[in-house]
Amino acid sequence: MRRCGAALRLAIEGNIAVGKSTFVKLLGRTFPEWHLVTEPVAQWQKVQAPGTKEASSPQSFGNLLQMIYQEPSRWSYTFQTYSCMSRLKAQLEPLAERLLKTPEPVQVFERSVYSDRYVFAKNLFEAGHLNPLEWTIYQDWHTFLLQELGDRVALHGFLYLQAAPEKCLERLHRRARSEEKGVQLDYLQQLHAQHESWLVEKTTEVHFANLRSASVLVLDVNQDFERDAAVQDVLMTKVEAFVKMLRSEALPSCPNPHSGV
Repeated sequence: MRRCGAALRLAIEGNIAVGKSTFVKLLGRTFPEWHLVTEPVAQWQKVQAPGTKEASSPQSFGNLLQMIYQEPSRWSYTFQTYSCMSRLKAQLEPLAERLLKTPEPVQVFERSVYSDRYVFAKNLFEAGHLNPLEWTIYQDWHTFLLQELGDRVALHGFLYLQAAPEKCLERLHRRARSEEKGVQLDYLQQLHAQHESWLVEKTTEVHFANLRSASVLVLDVNQDFERDAAVQDVLMTKVEAFVKMLRSEALPSCPNPHSGV
């Protein structure tokens, strides 16, 4: 049981180009008091060597996102290590002063350290891009860190944006991110299957008790919700109800300051 006023912590999960960034913006408009943490894609696109500045030579930087797409067997372990650490840093950030003053604070992360392992790293191993030794080492430090950090990185629930891989590919082509131009449908199908196994079918072996019991809200986003106000209203109503349910189950209510309790 968390203390009164503790933040409810959620993660948005879903396939590449499913609409997570659009969904984060929609959450921000609907629930402006919430703290939303976007995926650190920009960090992956320009990994900077320590002590260097913007004016340094091109060799001081690396587009790790592009590198993993171009040579997955060479860069998968490096990328998954860096992506997991960047997510971990985001989940460990202390609550902002503004959020501390909110009666019922909510933090929402765009993906998490859990999908990093149980979707992306797992899929790279099963596809042969992470060799068994790399996969063993990755899992060892991932388990150790998360067990040591405990509640500091625990999440109360997941918002799973679910859409057909074909729809994700259509959206991926529409946003035209240069690193993703070689992404094929079969890769999106693999990631879809990993998400389904973990969050819906619950057949993925997970190694953290709190994760096995975490609640999941499945949101069908096959419809293009970016400009459809009616669809947006339905999605936000479901999210609001899910958050209220989680708060009643996971966090104690704050006593009324005028009740004398």
